[in-house]
Amino acid sequence: MKKQILIVDDESDILELLEYHFSNAGFDVIGFLNTKHIRDVLAEENIDLIIMDRNLPDIEGSYYIEMLRSRNIEIPVILLSSKNSTEDIKEGLIKGADDYVCKPFDMEELILRCKAILKRSQQGFVENIKYKDIELDLNMHHVHIGKKIVSLTNLETQLLYVLIANRGKVLDREFLLKQVWKEEHSIHLKTVNATIKRLKEKIDPTKEKEYIKTIYGVGYLIL
Repeated sequence: MKKQILIVDDESDILELLEYHFSNAGFDVIGFLNTKHIRDVLAEENIDLIIMDRNLPDIEGSYYIEMLRSRNIEIPVILLSSKNSTEDIKEGLIKGADDYVCKPFDMEELILRCKAILKRSQQGFVENIKYKDIELDLNMHHVHIGKKIVSLTNLETQLLYVLIANRGKVLDREFLLKQVWKEEHSIHLKTVNATIKRLKEKIDPTKEKEYIKTIYGVGYLIL
C-alpha cells in the first residue's frame, strides 16, 4: 500500500511541484494551501507523514505542529522554511518537528529524508491485534475477516483497536472520545454513534456476527 503524505504550503507553485515529485516517487499526496481542513483529513485519512511550511497564512507552522503534539497526534512532520538560522531550526524541532529542511531545498534529498523518517516510524508500530476471526492491521489500516480484507479509515482503525484492547468492558462515549478523537471537548458525542455505525457496517454488513454490542444508555462492548 502506498504511503500517504499531507503537504501544506501556501505557495501554490511549490505545492504543485511537491505534489508532482512525491506522486512520481510513489506516494499518495494530499495538498493544502492552509491548515483549514487538516483536522478532518487526519481524522478520516491514513496520513503517514506531514510536510508543512512554517510561513502559513493562518498560523505559523511550528506552532501548528506543537498543537498537534499537545493533542497526542504523533504523525511524523517535516518543517519547510526559509528561516535557516540555528535558533529557527532548534525552535522547529523543539515544538515537535521530526526534521527541518531549509528553502531552497533539493527535491531528491527531501524525498530521501521522508523515506528515512517513514522507515524509522514504522519500526515502533504494533502491526496487528486479533479478536475472534478479526485480525486488525494497525499499519495498513484494514482488517482481515476470514479471507476478506476490509479497508478502514484511520479513525475507524483506532476505534476498533480501543474496543478490542478493552474487550469485556463497556466503554462509554466520553471514554472513546478521549481515547480516539483526543479532543473530547470539541466533538459532539453523536460523532461516536455515527462512527460506530459505519464501523459495524464495514466489519459486519450482514449483522450476523455482532462483534460490537450497543449497551443502550451506557456505551459499547466487545466480548
